[in-house]
Amino acid sequence: MGCNLDLGPVWRNLHLALAGIRCKRAAMFKIVGHLALVVFWTLLTQLGGIAWLGALMFRRRLLAFLLLYAGLSLAADRAAPHFGRVALSCWERGPLQMQSWLYCALNRNYVTRELADVLQGTAGAVDSTYPGTVTQVLDANFPFLTGFPLLPHLSHHDGRKADLAFYYAGAKGYSPKATRSPIGYFAFEQGPTECPDNWLTLRWDFEVLQPLWQDLEVDADRTRHLLRILETDSRVGKIFLEPHLQSRLGLRTGKLKFQGCRAARHDDHIHLQL
Repeated sequence: MGCNLDLGPVWRNLHLALAGIRCKRAAMFKIVGHLALVVFWTLLTQLGGIAWLGALMFRRRLLAFLLLYAGLSLAADRAAPHFGRVALSCWERGPLQMQSWLYCALNRNYVTRELADVLQGTAGAVDSTYPGTVTQVLDANFPFLTGFPLLPHLSHHDGRKADLAFYYAGAKGYSPKATRSPIGYFAFEQGPTECPDNWLTLRWDFEVLQPLWQDLEVDADRTRHLLRILETDSRVGKIFLEPHLQSRLGLRTGKLKFQGCRAARHDDHIHLQL
Protein backbone atom coordinates (compact mmCIF):
# COMPACT_ATOMS: atom_id res chain seq x y z
CA MET A 1 0.00 0.00 0.00
CA GLY A 2 1.70 3.24 -1.15
CA CYS A 3 1.70 6.73 0.36
CA ASN A 4 0.92 9.81 -1.70
CA LEU A 5 2.84 12.74 -0.17
CA ASP A 6 2.32 16.22 -1.57
CA LEU A 7 5.80 17.72 -1.31
CA GLY A 8 4.90 20.74 -3.43
CA PRO A 9 4.32 23.14 -0.52
CA VAL A 10 7.46 21.89 1.20
CA TRP A 11 9.65 22.56 -1.82
CA ARG A 12 8.01 25.92 -2.39
CA ASN A 13 8.63 26.96 1.21
CA LEU A 14 12.22 25.73 1.01
CA HIS A 15 12.74 27.63 -2.23
CA LEU A 16 11.32 30.80 -0.70
CA ALA A 17 13.53 30.40 2.37
CA LEU A 18 16.66 29.96 0.23
CA ALA A 19 15.67 32.91 -1.92
CA GLY A 20 15.25 35.01 1.22
CA ILE A 21 18.72 33.99 2.41
CA ARG A 22 20.22 34.92 -0.96
CA CYS A 23 18.48 38.30 -0.91
CA LYS A 24 19.71 39.01 2.62
CA ARG A 25 23.24 37.98 1.63
CA ALA A 26 23.13 40.21 -1.47
CA ALA A 27 21.85 43.11 0.63
CA MET A 28 24.64 42.54 3.15
CA PHE A 29 27.29 42.49 0.41
CA LYS A 30 25.82 45.71 -1.00
CA ILE A 31 25.96 47.42 2.40
CA VAL A 32 29.53 46.25 2.97
CA GLY A 33 30.48 47.44 -0.51
CA HIS A 34 29.04 50.90 0.11
CA LEU A 35 30.78 51.12 3.48
CA ALA A 36 34.06 50.15 1.82
CA LEU A 37 33.59 52.92 -0.75
CA VAL A 38 32.82 55.42 1.99
CA VAL A 39 36.03 54.48 3.81
CA PHE A 40 38.04 54.52 0.56
CA TRP A 41 36.84 57.96 -0.56
CA THR A 42 37.21 59.37 2.95
CA LEU A 43 40.81 58.21 3.28
CA LEU A 44 41.66 59.39 -0.24
CA THR A 45 39.94 62.78 -0.24
CA GLN A 46 38.49 63.38 3.27
CA LEU A 47 35.19 64.62 1.77
CA GLY A 48 34.44 61.86 -0.76
CA GLY A 49 32.84 59.53 1.77
CA ILE A 50 30.21 62.14 2.63
CA ALA A 51 29.56 62.69 -1.07
CA TRP A 52 29.09 58.95 -1.67
CA LEU A 53 26.62 58.64 1.22
CA GLY A 54 24.62 61.51 -0.25
CA ALA A 55 24.75 59.98 -3.73
CA LEU A 56 23.04 56.82 -2.48
CA MET A 57 19.78 58.76 -2.41
CA PHE A 58 19.83 59.24 -6.19
CA ARG A 59 19.28 56.87 -9.08
CA ARG A 60 22.10 58.33 -11.19
CA ARG A 61 24.54 57.65 -8.42
CA LEU A 62 27.84 58.41 -10.15
CA LEU A 63 26.68 61.77 -11.47
CA ALA A 64 25.26 62.66 -8.07
CA PHE A 65 28.53 61.69 -6.42
CA LEU A 66 30.59 63.89 -8.74
CA LEU A 67 28.29 66.87 -8.27
CA LEU A 68 28.13 66.47 -4.51
CA TYR A 69 31.89 66.01 -4.26
CA ALA A 70 32.53 69.10 -6.38
CA GLY A 71 30.14 71.10 -4.21
CA LEU A 72 31.78 69.92 -0.99
CA SER A 73 35.25 70.70 -2.34
CA LEU A 74 34.22 74.23 -3.31
CA ALA A 75 32.66 74.71 0.12
CA ALA A 76 35.85 73.43 1.77
CA ASP A 77 37.90 76.02 -0.12
CA ARG A 78 35.74 78.74 1.44
CA ALA A 79 35.46 77.19 4.90
CA ALA A 80 39.03 75.96 5.50
CA PRO A 81 40.45 79.43 6.39
CA HIS A 82 38.06 79.54 9.36
CA PHE A 83 39.77 76.35 10.58
CA GLY A 84 43.31 77.65 10.10
CA ARG A 85 44.10 76.27 6.65
CA VAL A 86 44.19 77.71 3.16
CA ALA A 87 44.23 76.08 -0.25
CA LEU A 88 47.34 76.43 -2.37
CA SER A 89 46.14 77.72 -5.73
CA CYS A 90 45.51 75.15 -8.42
CA TRP A 91 45.35 77.80 -11.14
CA GLU A 92 48.24 80.10 -10.30
CA ARG A 93 51.00 80.36 -12.90
CA GLY A 94 53.65 82.06 -10.78
CA PRO A 95 56.82 80.73 -9.13
CA LEU A 96 54.78 78.40 -6.84
CA GLN A 97 52.41 75.88 -8.42
CA MET A 98 50.75 72.59 -7.64
CA GLN A 99 52.53 69.86 -9.60
CA SER A 100 49.33 68.13 -10.75
CA TRP A 101 45.61 68.87 -10.86
CA LEU A 102 45.21 65.51 -9.13
CA TYR A 103 46.30 66.89 -5.74
CA CYS A 104 43.74 69.66 -6.04
CA ALA A 105 40.98 67.27 -7.14
CA LEU A 106 41.69 65.11 -4.10
CA ASN A 107 41.70 68.06 -1.65
CA ARG A 108 45.33 67.45 -0.73
CA ASN A 109 46.52 71.03 -1.35
CA TYR A 110 45.78 72.64 2.03
CA VAL A 111 48.30 74.13 4.45
CA THR A 112 48.37 76.60 7.33
CA ARG A 113 48.72 80.27 6.45
CA GLU A 114 52.26 80.24 7.85
CA LEU A 115 53.35 77.35 5.65
CA ALA A 116 51.69 79.00 2.63
CA ASP A 117 53.78 82.11 3.32
CA VAL A 118 56.95 80.00 3.62
CA LEU A 119 56.26 78.25 0.32
CA GLN A 120 55.40 81.45 -1.54
CA GLY A 121 58.44 83.28 -0.18
CA THR A 122 60.80 80.40 -0.90
CA ALA A 123 59.54 79.94 -4.45
CA GLY A 124 59.87 83.67 -5.08
CA ALA A 125 63.42 83.70 -3.71
CA VAL A 126 64.51 80.80 -5.95
CA ASP A 127 62.88 82.47 -8.96
CA SER A 128 64.68 85.72 -8.13
CA THR A 129 68.06 83.98 -8.28
CA TYR A 130 67.15 81.66 -11.16
CA PRO A 131 64.49 83.47 -13.23
CA GLY A 132 61.81 81.23 -14.68
CA THR A 133 62.08 78.61 -11.93
CA VAL A 134 58.82 76.95 -10.88
CA THR A 135 58.64 75.35 -7.43
CA GLN A 136 56.05 72.57 -7.44
CA VAL A 137 54.07 71.28 -4.47
CA LEU A 138 53.01 67.64 -4.28
CA ASP A 139 50.94 66.31 -1.36
CA ALA A 140 50.22 68.81 1.40
CA ASN A 141 47.25 68.27 3.74
CA PHE A 142 43.45 67.95 3.84
CA PRO A 143 41.28 71.00 4.60
CA PHE A 144 39.97 69.98 8.04
CA LEU A 145 40.67 68.17 11.31
CA THR A 146 44.14 68.08 12.84
CA GLY A 147 45.16 64.45 13.25
CA PHE A 148 43.18 63.22 10.23
CA PRO A 149 45.63 61.01 8.27
CA LEU A 150 46.67 61.80 4.73
CA LEU A 151 47.71 58.36 3.55
CA PRO A 152 50.24 57.02 2.77
CA HIS A 153 52.09 59.77 4.62
CA LEU A 154 52.80 59.35 8.31
CA SER A 155 52.82 63.01 9.33
CA HIS A 156 50.73 65.12 6.91
CA HIS A 157 47.88 65.61 9.38
CA ASP A 158 48.06 69.16 10.75
CA GLY A 159 48.53 71.51 7.80
CA ARG A 160 52.17 72.14 8.67
CA LYS A 161 53.75 69.73 6.17
CA ALA A 162 54.18 69.72 2.41
CA ASP A 163 56.19 67.81 -0.18
CA LEU A 164 58.10 69.59 -2.93
CA ALA A 165 59.16 68.13 -6.25
CA PHE A 166 62.78 68.28 -7.29
CA TYR A 167 63.89 70.67 -9.99
CA TYR A 168 64.96 68.71 -13.06
CA ALA A 169 67.20 69.36 -16.04
CA GLY A 170 67.37 67.66 -19.41
CA ALA A 171 69.91 67.79 -22.24
CA LYS A 172 69.14 71.49 -22.83
CA GLY A 173 69.26 72.50 -19.19
CA TYR A 174 66.60 73.27 -16.62
CA SER A 175 63.11 72.08 -17.60
CA PRO A 176 60.40 74.20 -15.91
CA LYS A 177 57.60 72.13 -14.33
CA ALA A 178 59.21 68.86 -15.42
CA THR A 179 59.13 65.82 -13.17
CA ARG A 180 60.35 62.35 -13.99
CA SER A 181 57.08 60.68 -12.98
CA PRO A 182 53.59 62.03 -13.77
CA ILE A 183 52.81 62.77 -10.10
CA GLY A 184 56.31 63.72 -8.91
CA TYR A 185 56.72 60.68 -6.64
CA PHE A 186 58.43 57.30 -6.99
CA ALA A 187 61.15 58.33 -9.46
CA PHE A 188 64.00 57.63 -7.07
CA GLU A 189 67.56 58.97 -7.28
CA GLN A 190 69.62 55.88 -6.66
CA GLY A 191 72.32 55.96 -4.02
CA PRO A 192 73.73 54.03 -1.07
CA THR A 193 71.50 53.25 1.88
CA GLU A 194 71.88 51.46 5.19
CA CYS A 195 68.21 50.49 5.37
CA PRO A 196 67.48 46.74 5.39
CA ASP A 197 65.09 45.22 2.87
CA ASN A 198 62.02 44.73 5.09
CA TRP A 199 58.42 43.98 4.19
CA LEU A 200 56.82 45.94 7.04
CA THR A 201 57.85 49.36 5.80
CA LEU A 202 56.64 52.26 3.68
CA ARG A 203 60.07 52.48 2.10
CA TRP A 204 58.94 51.24 -1.31
CA ASP A 205 61.46 50.90 -4.12
CA PHE A 206 59.06 50.31 -7.03
CA GLU A 207 61.93 48.92 -9.08
CA VAL A 208 59.61 47.78 -11.89
CA LEU A 209 58.53 51.39 -12.46
CA GLN A 210 61.94 53.01 -12.62
CA PRO A 211 62.64 52.32 -16.34
CA LEU A 212 59.35 54.04 -17.22
CA TRP A 213 60.28 57.50 -15.96
CA GLN A 214 61.72 60.36 -17.99
CA ASP A 215 65.49 60.58 -18.38
CA LEU A 216 66.07 63.74 -16.36
CA GLU A 217 68.61 64.75 -13.74
CA VAL A 218 68.08 66.68 -10.53
CA ASP A 219 69.06 70.31 -11.10
CA ALA A 220 71.65 70.46 -8.32
CA ASP A 221 72.11 74.25 -8.29
CA ARG A 222 68.44 75.11 -7.94
CA THR A 223 67.74 72.29 -5.48
CA ARG A 224 70.72 73.27 -3.33
CA HIS A 225 69.62 76.91 -3.35
CA LEU A 226 66.07 75.93 -2.36
CA LEU A 227 67.32 73.88 0.57
CA ARG A 228 69.62 76.64 1.78
CA ILE A 229 66.72 79.10 1.78
CA LEU A 230 64.59 76.70 3.77
CA GLU A 231 67.42 76.01 6.22
CA THR A 232 67.81 79.71 7.03
CA ASP A 233 64.07 80.26 7.53
CA SER A 234 63.39 80.29 11.28
CA ARG A 235 59.83 79.05 10.68
CA VAL A 236 61.04 75.79 9.14
CA GLY A 237 61.51 72.94 11.60
CA LYS A 238 62.66 69.92 9.57
CA ILE A 239 63.49 68.97 6.01
CA PHE A 240 63.60 65.28 5.05
CA LEU A 241 66.05 64.23 2.35
CA GLU A 242 67.93 60.98 1.81
CA PRO A 243 71.51 61.12 3.18
CA HIS A 244 73.08 60.24 -0.18
CA LEU A 245 71.40 63.28 -1.74
CA GLN A 246 72.49 65.48 1.14
CA SER A 247 76.05 64.35 0.44
CA ARG A 248 75.69 64.86 -3.32
CA LEU A 249 74.47 68.42 -2.80
CA GLY A 250 77.10 69.14 -0.17
CA LEU A 251 74.56 70.04 2.51
CA ARG A 252 74.80 68.93 6.12
CA THR A 253 72.82 71.05 8.58
CA GLY A 254 70.68 70.52 11.63
CA LYS A 255 67.38 70.89 9.77
CA LEU A 256 68.17 68.36 7.07
CA LYS A 257 67.11 65.01 8.49
CA PHE A 258 66.91 61.36 7.50
CA GLN A 259 63.30 60.26 7.91
CA GLY A 260 64.22 56.74 8.98
CA CYS A 261 63.91 53.32 7.37
CA ARG A 262 60.22 52.78 8.13
CA ALA A 263 59.01 55.87 6.27
CA ALA A 264 58.84 56.53 2.54
CA ARG A 265 62.01 57.24 0.62
CA HIS A 266 62.92 60.88 0.23
CA ASP A 267 65.14 60.76 -2.82
CA ASP A 268 62.19 61.45 -5.13
CA HIS A 269 60.94 64.58 -3.33
CA ILE A 270 61.64 66.97 -0.45
CA HIS A 271 59.53 66.92 2.71
CA LEU A 272 59.16 70.24 4.51
CA GLN A 273 57.53 70.89 7.88
CA LEU A 274 57.25 73.77 10.30
